[in-house]
Amino acid sequence: MDRRELIDQALRGVEAWERKWGPFTLSPASEPDVDLPALLDDYAARMDASFPFFHPRYAGQMLKPPHPVAVAAYLAAMVVNPNNHALDASQATSPMEVEVIADLARMFGFAQPSLGHLTSSGTIANLEALWVARELAPGKAVVHSRDAHYTHGRMCQVLGVESRAVPALPDGRVDLSAVEAEVRGGGVGTVVLTPGTTGLGAVDDIQQALALKEQYGVRLHVDGAYGGFYTLLGEYEAYRAIGSCDSVVVDPHKHGLQPYGCGAVLFADPAVGRFYQHDSPYTYFTSDELHLGEISLECSRAGAAAGALWLTLQAFPLERDHGLGRLLAACRRAASDFAGLLRESDRFALHLEPSLDIVAYWPRRARMSEITEAANAILRNGMADKDNPLYLSTLRVDADAFAALHPDVERDAETVTILRSVLMKPEHEAWIPQLKQALDRLAE
Repeated sequence: MDRRELIDQALRGVEAWERKWGPFTLSPASEPDVDLPALLDDYAARMDASFPFFHPRYAGQMLKPPHPVAVAAYLAAMVVNPNNHALDASQATSPMEVEVIADLARMFGFAQPSLGHLTSSGTIANLEALWVARELAPGKAVVHSRDAHYTHGRMCQVLGVESRAVPALPDGRVDLSAVEAEVRGGGVGTVVLTPGTTGLGAVDDIQQALALKEQYGVRLHVDGAYGGFYTLLGEYEAYRAIGSCDSVVVDPHKHGLQPYGCGAVLFADPAVGRFYQHDSPYTYFTSDELHLGEISLECSRAGAAAGALWLTLQAFPLERDHGLGRLLAACRRAASDFAGLLRESDRFALHLEPSLDIVAYWPRRARMSEITEAANAILRNGMADKDNPLYLSTLRVDADAFAALHPDVERDAETVTILRSVLMKPEHEAWIPQLKQALDRLAE
């Protein structure tokens, strides 16, 4: 079924549910005093400015539309508009959220019982994980890589927690010797690890980091917002170690095929739920069961996000060789195939082997400044080509890290800008030859 058919069926289900409650007359106040068809035409014209995130020629940032299954499920639940803060307002979608959180906990290898819930974003999910870390170790710092997402430093600032950024290795992974030096020096409560950085897609060595937890008693928080679902492929030992960490974040609105507004945070120890305890004089009355608002910092949350993720995971279960794993494997193959073509190219050089589906590369030039100039020109010219546009992104790399990987390039700048492609759509796999051809045209 295509997207329109799925949406039509989803709406028919909602309309049948609405008819059960009997007819009523809509208020005249609900009718806008404008020409709605003309207004929608204006809206479509405004939306025409968007880049084609759905198309494989968009190989830039980590952007793509949700799967049609998620669109249909979200739309159906959105019409009902449940609020997953309390069972009073989400009799259907709160149980769905509990089920998908259990699915995610199994994927990461968390022993049961654990605790978790959906959030509106990975940023809020990380905020909650760091907030719990602060409550468990008040006055102690959070250590993270300089190549980790900037949300950690920002959220530490919000929480009034000291954050310490340590160097990353040239390949983008956190330098665990630098982490241990910070931990050994004292005053550290939590270490953040990233299995799939947003810049290079680098996978931190979580298995080795477990020794820090055992030796020094620090908490290990895993920011799997981007790369977390790659746990399914079992390609790296780091992913198998997540189940021994204290908390993990993942963004279903990235590789989970969901629309924006769907993150998730999970805790290995359900006892941390005590930090969320609160009372409300007008909620939590219809059931003695745990309400999701009792284990979440956010209050109102779209039940549609839970409904969409639930239906998507029924259609694409969290399995390696089936369902979502099959889609992720196609993205990995796309990255591997693209890297292979770049290795053979006389116009471009591969920055490093891709760990997930993010490929970093650069136009061959003798000096760092010339690489930056050429990369920026290719980015601009690709977007400006009206007949055959190509959408890429760039990444600013520290000169020391670049020189460690490419010592033959003359260093005449403190940073170098390279090209970056996020191949997170399975459709990219079949489009890699066209992507390389378009790049070669731009390089000319």
